[in-house]
Amino acid sequence: MAQRLDYLKETPSQTAGPYVHIGLAPGAAGFDIYAQELGWDIAGPHAAGERIRVESLVTDGTGSPVKDVLIEVWHANAAGHYAHPEDPGGTEEGFRGWGRVITDFDTGEWGFDTVKPGPVMGRGGRLMAPHLNLWIVARGINIGLNTRLYFDDEADANAADPVLGLIEWESRRDTLIARREIRDGAPVYRFDIRLQGADETVFFDI
Repeated sequence: MAQRLDYLKETPSQTAGPYVHIGLAPGAAGFDIYAQELGWDIAGPHAAGERIRVESLVTDGTGSPVKDVLIEVWHANAAGHYAHPEDPGGTEEGFRGWGRVITDFDTGEWGFDTVKPGPVMGRGGRLMAPHLNLWIVARGINIGLNTRLYFDDEADANAADPVLGLIEWESRRDTLIARREIRDGAPVYRFDIRLQGADETVFFDI
């Protein structure tokens, strides 16, 4: 006979709490556990493509920096392939395509170095613009937030992107666009994330 589950109560939700860094990024929390901490090397020195840096600040509804955020990023390589065994083009020396970074505890700023991804084939054979997938957790967030970073120098590809096309208002689409600048001869993309408020970043339910 099937076990009755209707009498079981839902487990209370719980935020990431102040200990998320100990479990996922112990080095930043002052624990010297690993010789090389998981998640810092997104694209090794032999990965093809343009080397870029991404920088950001996460702010709350009042505009104040959130200083205990953990961000995971995953993206395709310069040829538009993910480092996944089911992607035949995803095997590339040094390219992991996944990383984990945390904010500076004093300023809230965070950033990482990688290679700029190429266009990715999406569902139904529709090409998606180059983008990064981001997952955000922090104290006070019950469920991790998923969003995307697109590049402002890919205007034509962005205009045809099937995901961006689902967002009705152009001002809302703009919250997913990183701005390019050249610093010391190298490209840097700025992508600030707003958790609440009039300019709240678009988050995806996936």
